[in-house]
Amino acid sequence: MSAVGIIVEYNPLHNGHVHHFNKAKEITGAEHAVAVLSGPFLQRGEPGIVSKFARAEMALAMGADLVLELPAAYAVQPAEWFAFGAVSLLHATGVVDSLCFGTESGTLDLLLPLSRILAEESPELQERIAFHLRDGMNYPAAYSRAAAEAANMPGDESDVLQTLQQPNHTLGLHYLIALNRLGSPIRPLTIPRIHAAYHDEQPSHAAIASATAVRKMIVEQDLAAASPYIPESTLRILDREFREGRGPVTWNSFRGSLVHILLTGAPQDLAGLHEVTEGLEHRLRRLLFTLKEPTVGELLQALKTKRYTHTKLQRMLTHIMLGHTKREMSPEALAEGPGYLRVLGFNGRGRQLLKRMKKTASLPVIVKPSSFEHPQLTLDLRASAAYANAFPHPTTQSMFRDYLEAPIRYPE
Repeated sequence: MSAVGIIVEYNPLHNGHVHHFNKAKEITGAEHAVAVLSGPFLQRGEPGIVSKFARAEMALAMGADLVLELPAAYAVQPAEWFAFGAVSLLHATGVVDSLCFGTESGTLDLLLPLSRILAEESPELQERIAFHLRDGMNYPAAYSRAAAEAANMPGDESDVLQTLQQPNHTLGLHYLIALNRLGSPIRPLTIPRIHAAYHDEQPSHAAIASATAVRKMIVEQDLAAASPYIPESTLRILDREFREGRGPVTWNSFRGSLVHILLTGAPQDLAGLHEVTEGLEHRLRRLLFTLKEPTVGELLQALKTKRYTHTKLQRMLTHIMLGHTKREMSPEALAEGPGYLRVLGFNGRGRQLLKRMKKTASLPVIVKPSSFEHPQLTLDLRASAAYANAFPHPTTQSMFRDYLEAPIRYPE
């Protein structure tokens, strides 16, 4: 009973994701597919356009058998910790034997040997990263440069640097590093992205567009504009969520909550929150008075510098809004790994996997969050409630759905 793992956000699920899913099943020959799905807030610090439950339903409608939630502690993090959290969950199931992810090149020839070198996290690598940060680079650029220098691999160093400047290569590299550090037997495979790059805001193909482009069409036009790029099942789910007042959710949905915290929070309190570094607590307060309009977009634009990427700042604002402290998100805390396997949904084949996981899983399998206690789960439940409170038409049911409803049981 083989199973392939996929690590996803589905914001929203589109035709490119369907291609990845089908190819993952094809090249691995797996009978089952396990998806690790980010919760309400995503790796780049953005909220999901619809809830984690709706996105889990999209995955099940496509053919995934079991959907597990990536805890908020790992979902809104740089590539290293995002990858470590997600891979740790797949490893902990004890039933996943392969991992398939997309890359720009569709090959692991460079990434595999590089991951073995970087998994050791040598003092030399850390020193090189620190050197480039002092030189004014942002962290992703500093890490890429240091990795290229530390690799000392045959061939041109610029090849390594160029590879690491592509977002899917970077994420894929960290998946491989996580597998190395965990000593996991899971076999990594990759397929090339097709027809749309990660950041493309406009489609260049008749049927495949990036999630960024799909969201842009939905928010700025309507669902009909995005319909050529998403499967019918996704279209139905999005239409239902929007009609019932549960989306579309964007950063502007949180404007009031976030600005309230920034206006009333003391700088020393903000300084204790994750990713608020190097005096940003003071810069945040100063810049609020300069904005033409108190929107999240204007604030991000005012905050952005060469030192701070848009993504780093988005993640910081998410951590501020959710009250994530530096202690909760410290490297020491994150290095302990996720504390449970939270089930968002499954089908009949997924039920078979869950039955098998009773014997193989190295972490507790959580179906009812109300029956389990863990600091990471507390963060997840808070994030879900805060997210649902930002719906166009919030309800008590939606804010506390984690407590009130069982996982999705999808018919085959």
